[in-house]
Amino acid sequence: MTKIIQASNKLFDETFLRKLERLTILSRRAVSGSQQGERRSTKRGQSIEFADFRPYTPGDDLRRIDWNAYARMDRFFIKLFVEEEDLTIHILIDSSESMAWGEPAKLSYAVQVAGALAYIGLTGLDRVTVTALGAASRSDGGIFTPSRGRQQAPKLFAFLQTLIGTGQVDLASGLRTYAASTRRTGPLLLISDLMDESWQAGLSALAARGFEITLLHTLAPQEVDPDVQGDLKLLDIESGAAIEITADYDLLQRYRDSLRTWQSEIASFCSARGIYYIPVNTGTPFEELIFAVLRQRRVVL
Repeated sequence: MTKIIQASNKLFDETFLRKLERLTILSRRAVSGSQQGERRSTKRGQSIEFADFRPYTPGDDLRRIDWNAYARMDRFFIKLFVEEEDLTIHILIDSSESMAWGEPAKLSYAVQVAGALAYIGLTGLDRVTVTALGAASRSDGGIFTPSRGRQQAPKLFAFLQTLIGTGQVDLASGLRTYAASTRRTGPLLLISDLMDESWQAGLSALAARGFEITLLHTLAPQEVDPDVQGDLKLLDIESGAAIEITADYDLLQRYRDSLRTWQSEIASFCSARGIYYIPVNTGTPFEELIFAVLRQRRVVL
């Protein structure tokens, strides 16, 4: 079954948006963008923050001479400043049918997370692009193209509210293609339940390309701590494969143990590649995730 995200005029109210405007998405290293923005670049430019100075050479702008240094050392020096430039923030959403499952639905939650983080980037004058993995057949290719500025928010929210969870997503193929086709790297946030077994290959491709990856491993409360009992027939929402089980205490305990082992293995895989791994339960209040969890993990500040 395909689940459509409930549409509305906007994802968030004005009070919540004002709270988001106080946040910044953190980059783990200095960046070198193409336009003036609000990030520190590795280049030296003409912002107001002093970085260093060097000896004067013929042809330098005389307005950048440090006259105080000349008075002390009787030599001309040129002031160098940190150049502030823009950053490209990449947000990838798994739009497979498994993401449409749960209460709250994982994809509905992912849309809110993506909307909040993208809005933070837009208001911070960073470039923001959002891609729905598995939605390439849409007329827009499942892509909110790189955009900048608060005025792009209505277009962003409209894009997000039309996403649906359908079919299966090959994470290896989708993430490899993204890594190969993207010109500029930067912070990348992947929101997925990782129900496709090829996720390791996909994440490895992104890491090799140089993205600063944060993986938001998103599961529903019913997946984290299922409340079931008795004889049941379980159906895979994507493949239709069926399995019959008897849900008793021992089985559910083994399931929880297996889930913890799986998450630990994912965390180890990510740690070895410099990837931030953050398990997310859609039962967590959304504002708590944004303003507490992601702040604590220094995804936003």
